[in-house]
Amino acid sequence: MKEEKPTVRSVDRALDILLCFRHQRELSLTDIAKQLSLHKSTVYRLLQVLEQRHFVQRDPVTEKYRLGHSIWDLASSIGQEEWTDLLLPEMRKLRDTVGETISLYVKSGLERVRVQAVQSTQEIRRVVRVGDRFPLFGGAGSKVLLAYSTPEEQQAVFNHPEFPAHWSKERLKNELQFVREHGYAYSIGEREPEAAAVAAPIFKGKEVIAALAISGPIQRFTPEKIPWFAEHVKAAAEQMSRMLQFH
Repeated sequence: MKEEKPTVRSVDRALDILLCFRHQRELSLTDIAKQLSLHKSTVYRLLQVLEQRHFVQRDPVTEKYRLGHSIWDLASSIGQEEWTDLLLPEMRKLRDTVGETISLYVKSGLERVRVQAVQSTQEIRRVVRVGDRFPLFGGAGSKVLLAYSTPEEQQAVFNHPEFPAHWSKERLKNELQFVREHGYAYSIGEREPEAAAVAAPIFKGKEVIAALAISGPIQRFTPEKIPWFAEHVKAAAEQMSRMLQFH
C-alpha cells in the first residue's frame, strides 16, 4: 500500500486541477498553482498528463489552459439531456424537411466536435458519427464556429501547421466575414471531395455555442440549392437558439 500512496496523491491533485475550472473557463499555470498551493513544477507535470489525455488543452496563443474534449466525452453521457437532446426533435424536423444528414458541432480548442447527429434516410447519404473531431479550417461547421471566435483563436487557426498550403487565408477571412453578415456558411468538397455542407450558428445569449449543419453528397448541393438549404438551416438554428434561451 505504501507504494500506491504517491500515485493516489497524484490522482487527487489532478482532480483538484480539473475542479479549478468550475468557475473560470481559462487558467494559467500560475493561477492553478496558486489556487492549489502547489509548486508550479508539480502542476506542470500533472497538466502535461491531462493534456496528453485531452482532459485539458493549452491555448497556443495565451498559453492558458481550459477543459478538453475528453471532459465533453464523459459529460455527454450524462449531460446531453441538458441541451443537445433538447434539440433532437428540431434536428429531426430539419432532416425531414431537407432530406439530408444533420449534425451539431461545438468548439474544442482549435477543433470542432460532432456532439449530436441525425442521419439522412436517403439511399445515397452521408453517414456521420458522434464524437468525430475536425480542425477549425475547412467545412461549413468549422467556418461558423471560427467566425465567432476571438481574433487570437482565428490567428492560431491561420497559423496552424496543418493549414493547407494551397488554401488562401485571405479568402477564408472573407468567408468568415460572410458568415457574420449573412448568418450561414457553406462548403463544397473542402474537407471531403464528394461532400458538401451548409451550416448556421446557434446562440445562447450573445455567445455562439454550436454550429448546426446540413451535409450530403456534393451532387445535391448545387449553387441553386444552397440558398434553400441556408434558409432552412438558419430558421432551425434560430429556433434552437430561442429554445436554449429559456432552457
